[in-house]
Amino acid sequence: MRRNQLFRFVLAALALVLVPMTLSAAEIPCSTAKLIVPWKAGGGTDIIFRVVVEAVNKQKLKPQIQVVNITGQGGNKGAKEARGSKPDGCTLFAMHQSAITSYLSGRVDFTWDAFEPVAMLTNTPSIIGASKSVPYNDVSGLVKAAQGKPEEILAGGTLGSTSQFIFLLLEDSAGVKFKHISYDGTRERMTALLANNIQLGEINVTAAQKYIKTNELKALGIATPQRDPRVPDVKTLKEQGVDLVFGLDRGVMLPKGTSAEIIKHYETAFLKAMNDPAVTSQLEAKGSLVRALNSVDYRKHLTQTFDTLKTTAIKVGIYKQ
Repeated sequence: MRRNQLFRFVLAALALVLVPMTLSAAEIPCSTAKLIVPWKAGGGTDIIFRVVVEAVNKQKLKPQIQVVNITGQGGNKGAKEARGSKPDGCTLFAMHQSAITSYLSGRVDFTWDAFEPVAMLTNTPSIIGASKSVPYNDVSGLVKAAQGKPEEILAGGTLGSTSQFIFLLLEDSAGVKFKHISYDGTRERMTALLANNIQLGEINVTAAQKYIKTNELKALGIATPQRDPRVPDVKTLKEQGVDLVFGLDRGVMLPKGTSAEIIKHYETAFLKAMNDPAVTSQLEAKGSLVRALNSVDYRKHLTQTFDTLKTTAIKVGIYKQ
């Protein structure tokens, strides 16, 4: 009897020691965590993350997540805020490739590996958009026009960000040159396109579908491997002789040094949300496709993306690191 009592006492003592250690490793010291979206409320990135966060919060996990928009500097102001946050699970960062292109072009001195990848969520294919007043209706016509007017056709985009990089990639692939005009965000670029202040700008189905359908904007080509069924009349760039596939890959990051337990907590929650058919339907209606990757595969994807974009940046002469 004494031996059994001693055994139970030892087990209880071990439980008191070990269980708190296990729980504290994954403990997140806030009732609400903030997800920094470094773009304006109502923009494509903001809309997509709000859909996903709503689905995550429905899981009733703690902490709940609140979207916080920290705008400016082409997404870099929010990135800096997230980078400087404590690695305690109370701050997350909504990221796409601008965190890479901004580094390559010398706008910031850090890139994606200043964070811990949690999960990749979506892909939004890029469309080469144009003012309705331009005389060409596809990329083939654009290339021909640009060959006769080097550096005269105005292409709007956030300098150093993905919205400029697609035109740098197009210049490299097609052997043409545009004049680049900077706008800090999709909404400003769309306004400029609609007002014919610029001739070209990256658009996507999320932001521009209604303008394409009403012929207020032209969709010259979509940078996908196959045509998109939501805009079936828009030819791919490959169909038009330009070997270019490009789109925004959006995912969630945590500050560098965040524990594996906290990363796993959020990875599980976000991947569960991306498996929800209702989330898939909402995102597709807004122009984005679910492309979920776990933290390990997301890290590999970011490494490959960085290498590809770095090669382009060096080739076109904007690499400044």
